[in-house]
Amino acid sequence: MKNEPLSKLARAAKAAQQQAFAPYSEFPVGAALETASGKIYTGCNIENSSYSLTICAERVAVFKAVSEGETEFKKIAIATNAEAFCPPCGACRQVLSEFAPDLSVLLLNSRGETRETSIAELLPEAFDRHFLPGKKQEE
Repeated sequence: MKNEPLSKLARAAKAAQQQAFAPYSEFPVGAALETASGKIYTGCNIENSSYSLTICAERVAVFKAVSEGETEFKKIAIATNAEAFCPPCGACRQVLSEFAPDLSVLLLNSRGETRETSIAELLPEAFDRHFLPGKKQEE
């Protein structure tokens, strides 16, 4: 756990958190995804009264990046107002792992502290395309 000046990526996640639409959970989340090209794509959680249609901040950031042609990711920062470090949900872990199984994950809590982990640590033995029929391990 670190408590030092926030990186550009962490600041972008905090800024994205301010855009969250979370009237039901009142739990705003912001994410900032750094691509291999150095660009940063942000996302916030967007809730819906039909709860299953809600989308998490992490997936918004990934989908924005992919829609702009970016598919290689280096690091994601995730900001919440929780005192504890709040990792991505299972669905977000799977989506992140699809594109970057070694992705670095920076978690930010409400006290401005950070903790660094990885998708591989958060989702060991992830399901990927190699498990699909006809796919070889070396592809």
